[in-house]
Amino acid sequence: MIDVAKLRGLIVERGTTQQAVADSIGINRSTFYRKMKNGGDFTVAEAKKIKEEVPLTDYEAVEIFFGRKVAFSQLEGSKQLA
Repeated sequence: MIDVAKLRGLIVERGTTQQAVADSIGINRSTFYRKMKNGGDFTVAEAKKIKEEVPLTDYEAVEIFFGRKVAFSQLEGSKQLA
């Protein structure tokens, strides 16, 4: 499941709408709302388009679509590479 609350918040914060995001990923508004209500059952292709439309940073996308543990691990790994 994705972090639906965080995604909704960033959609508003970045000045777009759920309708615009739905249009950009090629699904109708009711399908988008249903996917959001059911925990974000988005395909990888849809998630990528959402990342571009909102827009989301790489870190935000990982945190939203894969959870905090993966995002934290990604952050820790990038610190070790620096």
